[in-house]
Amino acid sequence: MADTTTSPTAGATADARRDALADRLFGSLNATFDLAAVYLGDRLGLYRALADAGPSTSTELAERTGLVERYVREWLEHGAVGGLLDADGSADGTSRRYALPAGHDEVLLDEVNPAFLTPFVRMVAASMRQLPAIMDVFAKGGGVPWSDYGPDLREGQGAGNRPQFHHLLGSDWLPSIPDVDARLRSDPPARVADLACGEGWSTIAIARAYRGVRVDGIDLDDPAIAQARRNLATTEVGERVAFHARDAAEPALQGRYDLVTVFEAVHDMSQPVTVLRAARQLLAPGGTVIVVDERVAETFTAPGDDIERLMYGFSLLVCLTNAMAEEPSVGTGTVMRPDTLRAYATEAGFQAVAILPIEHPTFRFYRLDP
Repeated sequence: MADTTTSPTAGATADARRDALADRLFGSLNATFDLAAVYLGDRLGLYRALADAGPSTSTELAERTGLVERYVREWLEHGAVGGLLDADGSADGTSRRYALPAGHDEVLLDEVNPAFLTPFVRMVAASMRQLPAIMDVFAKGGGVPWSDYGPDLREGQGAGNRPQFHHLLGSDWLPSIPDVDARLRSDPPARVADLACGEGWSTIAIARAYRGVRVDGIDLDDPAIAQARRNLATTEVGERVAFHARDAAEPALQGRYDLVTVFEAVHDMSQPVTVLRAARQLLAPGGTVIVVDERVAETFTAPGDDIERLMYGFSLLVCLTNAMAEEPSVGTGTVMRPDTLRAYATEAGFQAVAILPIEHPTFRFYRLDP
């Protein structure tokens, strides 16, 4: 007999389970419309205009953003009814003023605040656009390549991870690995390769934290590297950071780096063993590889917690389809459990694989030594 003791509906009647599911999906409908409204407010500059100007009428906000008043008014009313915005209840129609509540700016607008969630809304929007293509690969096989998801997914991932890298990478994560931290602070200056660097915020954060190191951000995605270079141009570390759209397995790169990092990317790879093998070959004597990937449960459990649900959602709509777009593919998906990463690393030739004691709600940290 199946064990249902972990289910919140264990022992419930069919009617109760029906009603619970109906309530859950009804709440999800409202949550989905909230995400759509946040997407519009972000991409159309409505939140920024409200934050900059303060309480505004729909006419004022429409004029400020160059948008159509009637649509702006509907967006404002939706936000106020749902608690995303504040509204002056004593006025009506176009005379009513709306404002961004205190603290909401940190979630919706502050690009380096740990509470910043707007980029993830962009990622969800990008993934939902691909539902017809995902239906097709369910039936025919293959996958949906990363490039098909467009800039909302690429830029959303870069912006979503940026606050973590900005606040924690150089002040907490790497300093908690004593020998790695010491090498990055010593002479001669260390060299770091940041593989699958995306838009480069992890690469930039390493260079900012360690004033002597030289860091190469390496990625096969040309648009991401182009944006990484634009991001770099806004910083003070341009002389010590370079971004390359190239394959990390190129022989010219072998043996050059004291540290190789891979942030939140191994689970997306069609051939992770090949990439990890290339990472090992990049190392100079005494070097190490740090992999940061999703903190999923160590074993499958149903039902799972909110983080597990989130990771399976991204896997279903983005990560698995992206990995399966290249053949052959091991088809890892977002939910890469520790034993899976250990198996990949061992096959790639690493002699030691350890989970580092770094606490984070969504990331798990691995050290791979050759």
